[in-house]
Amino acid sequence: MGFILWLIIGGIAGWIAGKVMRGGGFGILGNIVAGIVGAVLGGLLFSLLGLSSNGFIGSLVVATVGAILLLWIVSKVKKA
Repeated sequence: MGFILWLIIGGIAGWIAGKVMRGGGFGILGNIVAGIVGAVLGGLLFSLLGLSSNGFIGSLVVATVGAILLLWIVSKVKKA
């Protein structure tokens, strides 16, 4: 059950990040990948800042922040 929840959070976080960063999503697989990679990046960032997340909403916030950061980095790399 945890793996399915992980995919759901990743998909939602990737979709939100896509809306925030470029006004659209990336398709279901792209959203899930961006959200999962963003969750790892966000988890690392939040732990470095000494912050923690609990529950579904906390995990979604961390994953979304990480996915937005990931998309911002990708947009900077693509411009260079």
